[in-house]
Amino acid sequence: MNGEFSWPVRVYYEDTDAGGVVYYANYLKFMERARSEWLRSLGFEQDRLSRQQGIVFAVRRVEIDYRHPARFNDALQVNSRIKQRRKVSLTFQQRIIRAADAKLLVEGDIQVACIDQHSFRPIAIPANLLSSIPDVI
Repeated sequence: MNGEFSWPVRVYYEDTDAGGVVYYANYLKFMERARSEWLRSLGFEQDRLSRQQGIVFAVRRVEIDYRHPARFNDALQVNSRIKQRRKVSLTFQQRIIRAADAKLLVEGDIQVACIDQHSFRPIAIPANLLSSIPDVI
């Protein structure tokens, strides 16, 4: 898929719940890691953006569908791409796939807002970052 970024994740025992499957909130952690690595792959580090430009990205909205469970020791792929790009926000389409059988387990749309790290008010995404982002789907 055009503009897609993929990040591998392994399910550890600590990621699972009493039922032996990945606890639902941990999928959001997997997605967060993939978004952070996507940003890093573009040459931007979140701590540097905070220190040098005074911005941070905050999750504003999450819409997620849980289709099938992942279990301890499963190898997963978190596939991410930009669905919508705006002046102060990005909406990611993210899918978590089990590597062994390519089964779609979880998919969601996550909107992140660029905000001033002190006032927590929306601020424009820096032009150099925006120009590095692949075309939207």
